[in-house]
Amino acid sequence: MSTEKLLTPGPVCLHPAARKALAAPQIHHRSQPAEKVLASLRENARLAAATTGETVVITGSGTAAMTALATGLFAPGDRVWVPVAGKFSERWAEIARSAGLEPLITDYEWGQAADPADVPEGVQGALLTHSETSTGVLQPLKELAAAVRARNPRALVVADAVTSFLLSELRMDDWQVDALAIGSQKGLMSPPGLGLALLGPRALSALRPAGYYLNLDRELTAQKRGQTAYTPAINLVAAAAAVLEEIMTAGLSAHLSRKQEFNERFYQIGLSAGLKPVPQEAASRSPATAAFFLPEEAPANAFSGPMLARGWRIAGGQGPLKGKIFRISAMGYLNDAELEKAYTDFEEVLRGL
Repeated sequence: MSTEKLLTPGPVCLHPAARKALAAPQIHHRSQPAEKVLASLRENARLAAATTGETVVITGSGTAAMTALATGLFAPGDRVWVPVAGKFSERWAEIARSAGLEPLITDYEWGQAADPADVPEGVQGALLTHSETSTGVLQPLKELAAAVRARNPRALVVADAVTSFLLSELRMDDWQVDALAIGSQKGLMSPPGLGLALLGPRALSALRPAGYYLNLDRELTAQKRGQTAYTPAINLVAAAAAVLEEIMTAGLSAHLSRKQEFNERFYQIGLSAGLKPVPQEAASRSPATAAFFLPEEAPANAFSGPMLARGWRIAGGQGPLKGKIFRISAMGYLNDAELEKAYTDFEEVLRGL
């Protein structure tokens, strides 16, 4: 069994509360204990995202939640704005096309933040990416949502919050964001395989039956009764519920501040060593992951190899940045001693180049 620790932007090292829940005896998904953990996860996710709406739990990755939102909130032929500045905003465009929507794409350089001034008129919605994991950029979700609503008052604002949930501030209702897609293997510090669709008041009004398995309308009806439409990954529900309960009890604001500090430390170390960050502006650096360009002529494994030799797995680039950047993240669970070792090893690897 591998003993390596994950400094990747997902999957991540599991939170102790998740590990404890996963080690518990198997529960039946139609039992009272199952209803309890489902209700806990749904309520705390809603509170963490600051919405008066609803949470729908999906057995599937964050991409499943994104797909369910695209098909459940829009009809074929609807025009949706998609600002593309990385792999996961690119995925929004692909999902939109697969759902029969018409994506209006604004392309940005990878590492750049989308500009609210570019929001077009005449769209029924916008598919936004809050934290672009492929570049380490935190997109200006609040400002983008405001611009979408100003130019298209009836448009629905839907965001991929897979690597911003429990890592960056999210205020759905205040920011006029109508729906979020979330995955379990990032800030929730749980295993992969669980998705959450957060639906604000306007999204709930627009929700329509669509599809079969990823039918949010059907799932929401069942989950309001403490059930699910189909057999859920109840072990993952219990794990994610346990982690979220602990975070909310201890204080979400303090948790977000710590995650910001953890990630910023990687940036400080990298900048001190002369590395160039991928995010073009310091203010747009996501707390989820630190992304750096590799030094000129350095091989793709210049950092990943030496870090792995020290017991740490980091990530490379994707799409046009493949072989050109590396990404390192503390979004998973690490105790103080492990964090300090990660920082020390990172510094030593940089000095060894």
